[in-house]
Amino acid sequence: MIKDTMKERTLTPQEVRTILKADNREIVDLCKKAEIRPRKNAKGHTYFSYDEVKNLRKIQAQVKEGVTNPISSRVPALVGGSSVSGSTAVSSILASLQNLETKLSDRIAKVIDEKLEGMDDVVVELIRCKTDNETLKQKIVDLNKEVYQLKNELNSYRPVALGFYKKKEVYVWE
Repeated sequence: MIKDTMKERTLTPQEVRTILKADNREIVDLCKKAEIRPRKNAKGHTYFSYDEVKNLRKIQAQVKEGVTNPISSRVPALVGGSSVSGSTAVSSILASLQNLETKLSDRIAKVIDEKLEGMDDVVVELIRCKTDNETLKQKIVDLNKEVYQLKNELNSYRPVALGFYKKKEVYVWE
């Protein structure tokens, strides 16, 4: 009988603040976490049931434990807590890994682009040098031919006397 009256007993927001030793904002946050909606009586006054306040007290204890010992509150979610918090933790870890992967790939791409940026100029310069080299090789071949012809013509002159030279006839076979 006493238990029935305790369950039916209603508490005002002031009594809830006193019991929980919390302000209105903290009570609102606890109600959101516990998914409790305060009810209103016929006069429009807000009230809580005894069971609701018990649940709020449990949630408050969990929140305080999570604040004072953050590692212990995270371990069950990572090791094998409820499926919802476990999947949330895994999703969070996956999102962090994807974010890290994106940042790393962007940074690597940026470094490679910076390094290769000068390579275009180097390739253009290399092609220009190769073309110049081929042109100079052709000039050397042409000059060697001219030197050969001039040596042949020079060899066609024979000294006669007193510094005079006579050109020897060169027969060209055609």
